Order: sequence, then C-alpha cells, then structure tokens
Amino acid sequence: MEDGTDLSPSIAQIVQRLRGSHLHSQLERQAKPAASVPSHHSRRASQRAAGLHAQSAGQLGEAGSQKPQQHEYGTWSASGSHDLSRFRPVYAPKDFLEVLISLRNPNHDSSEDMTVKSHWGLIQVPLNVRDIPQLRQAYSELNLNNGQLGIDDHAHVHPDLFENSYVQIGKKVVVEQDSAAAQQYSRRGCPTGLRSDLWALTLNSTNQPQDVMHYEQLKAGVIQHDLLVDYLIYKDVKLTASNDDYYFVFEDFLYQVMLCFSRDTAVLEHFKYNSATPPKSYIHGKVGNEEFAVLYPPNGVIPFHGFSMYVAPLCFLYNEPSKLYSVFRMMYIRYFFRLHSISSSPSGIVALCLQFERLLQAHLPQLFYHLRQIGAQPLRIAFKWMVRAFSGYLSTDQLLLLWDRILGYDSLEVVAVLAAAVFAFRAENLMEVASLASAEAVLADLSTLKVMPLIQIFLFATAI
Repeated sequence: MEDGTDLSPSIAQIVQRLRGSHLHSQLERQAKPAASVPSHHSRRASQRAAGLHAQSAGQLGEAGSQKPQQHEYGTWSASGSHDLSRFRPVYAPKDFLEVLISLRNPNHDSSEDMTVKSHWGLIQVPLNVRDIPQLRQAYSELNLNNGQLGIDDHAHVHPDLFENSYVQIGKKVVVEQDSAAAQQYSRRGCPTGLRSDLWALTLNSTNQPQDVMHYEQLKAGVIQHDLLVDYLIYKDVKLTASNDDYYFVFEDFLYQVMLCFSRDTAVLEHFKYNSATPPKSYIHGKVGNEEFAVLYPPNGVIPFHGFSMYVAPLCFLYNEPSKLYSVFRMMYIRYFFRLHSISSSPSGIVALCLQFERLLQAHLPQLFYHLRQIGAQPLRIAFKWMVRAFSGYLSTDQLLLLWDRILGYDSLEVVAVLAAAVFAFRAENLMEVASLASAEAVLADLSTLKVMPLIQIFLFATAI
C-alpha cells in the first residue's frame, strides 16, 4: 500500500478465518502439485544436516544415541535422510479390531439375553450403550428445530440471522474466558474464526509461560537424543498425513508435535484412568531385572498406523507449535487414548463399536443382515473411521464440525452415531452389493458428506 500500512495483522486475520473452511481445503488440494516441486533452498539441505542415527532395535530402554546440536528445523525434517523401509507400524486398526472381536466376559452367561439379533454383530461383550431415544435426550441441542453450524438451511431461523447472532455469543464466551460456557456453546458448532480459542478454552489449554517452557524442554530432548520410536513416527507421517490432500503441508508440524509427545512423561498421568498400562523395557544387559525397568517410550504410548491423524486436523487451527502441542496433548489424554485402549467406558472403542452395531441392527436390520450374509460385516468397514474419529476420511471443515460436538458433549459417542448414519445414507446402494469389496467401494469416499445433516436425520428422523 502507498501509505506503508502494515498488512500483516489483516492477512493473519484472513488466514485465521479461512482455516478449516471448505475454501481452505480446496486451496490446499490445488496447491499440492506446486508444493511437490523441489526448491533450491528447500528442506533437502536441512534433511542432510539432520544426521539422525537409528538406535538398535534390541535396546529400547536406552536413552537413545546422543547427537550434536543442530538447527532445529533439520531435526523435524530428518526422516527424509533415512531409509524407512525397514520400519513397519507396530499394528494397524484392522489388527486391533481382531483383538476386540475376540473379547469375552467369562462372568457373563450369554444364554440369559439370547436373542436372534444378539449374535449378528462382531462385538460380544455385554456393555450398556444408549439407543436412539436415549441419544435424543442426551443430544437434544442437535434436534431438527435448533440452529446448527454445519447445516445450510435451518427449520425456523434464517441462516444468516442465526450465524450472525451466534457468532456474537461466541465472541462473548471467549472474552469472558468461561470454560463451561465454551463447552456448552460447542454443542451447536464453533464458528471458524473462534474455534481455536473455544477449543483451547474448553480444554483449559492456556499456553502459559510454563507450558511454553515445558514444550521447549521437550524439543531440546528431541534435538539431543534419538529414540527408536522416532522412526515409527516418521514412518506413520509418511504413510498417512504426507499422502493426504488436506494435511501434506503440515508434515513438519506433525514431526514437531509427535516427537515431543513421545518424550512427555506428563502424558503418563492418563494411565491412572486408563485400563492399559504403559509398555516397559530394560536397560541394556539388565533384561528381567525390575530395578532396571524403564517405561518406553517415555510417554507410555506406542504410535500405531494412523496415529498422526489425531494431530493433523489441529494444524488448521494453531500455527504456534507450543499451542498446537498443548491442545493436542489435552485432546489425547481426554479423548483420543480411548480410541485405542480396551475399556468399558461409554466413550471407549469397545462401547463405540457395540453402539454402532446395535444402532444399525435396531434401525436397519435388513441392511445389517444382508451385509452379514455376503461376508461384509459393517464393523469391518466402519472401524477404521471410528478408531481415527473420522480424521482422514471427512473433509477438514466437516471433521472439525464433528469434533466440535465431541468437545461440546465431552463424549465420543457421536462418532458411533455418525458411522451408523453413513450406512443409513448409503443403504440403498449397499443393499445391491454382493461382496465386501463392493461394500467398501460404496463407502470408499466420505469427503463429500455433510456431517451434521446426517447425524440430525439419523437421530431425530428415524422411526422408533
């Protein structure tokens, strides 16, 4: 501009409003071909400078090989300078599903509640999960008469009028820094420009100086030492987010967050209310001696195939690494750990699988029976969606609307509801398939789906 006005604040505001929107997603996809062209001063130089050295696979308990101080950017991009072909994910969602299918309660007499439908599904653990009447009561704010962000036309409120007044309320919640109000507000969706603040407020993720210092200490640990788990992280990012049209541009952000996360012993706190126990290893040469037992990785969490997709959507909301890290850690210890841990929690993956199957059996019995008969058990298709809370399957703007409701209701139940709603939406096509491969083809692309209309219709328009 001629008067020399600094445009930076204006540009930052525009970018913030675009993040997570459908337009932003389209721009990201169109930018991918250009981003793949190597530049003269690109990351290759920093990758060569990284010089990471793989730790021996048999010495998991060691602190890791020490490396010289280097420019930190080189550390995050270092995977490019290593042959990752020797590394494979420890397990994939389909492996975990087989474990869940095999679960049985030895104290439960299945003959007591024997019904024809009780054996249609794969999950045979008797847990109490909510049916549609109970869900309608619990998720009353989502009913067809309420204005919702994420739905183009509202029953009784003009969309523009609703959104304008709703945004003003959201701004007031942010100004007042009321965590409970932020959570309640999120139940009807967060405006794009306010979502990052509302989520941080709901999670009590304040990013105070001590939080920033904690992150910097973790980062220093990454720069100082390699761990074997680092290569599992590099491999996972390469296999998932790096190949995703929405998230490939955040590759370095993902390394920063996940490498620091693997070293954060504060994450161990969640094992106090997690039925799992952190994995254990031994100092080299002291195998079996409990005095020399150590937790490995330091945070107690071994990343599985797709783990980085818990982080990727958050990159649309936070461009400051310490803030991004703080919010992800809170999301993980409050919600995401439940998606890969065996428990009886209503938000645990076992209950979500059972709830999905029961919703489908109760309200689409013909479809369920048909898919079962052709060897296409619905859970075998839907499990990969649920274990990642749909990350990588929905468009980013729709995924963030779904995650709004997870935070708003402090529950992952809505993930199971959406999975059932997707099957209901594609029921007509699914009734015509004759194999598992055909059923998977019908449900292969969820990127065009609108999340909230599907959930609303399934919950509030399904005949009981």
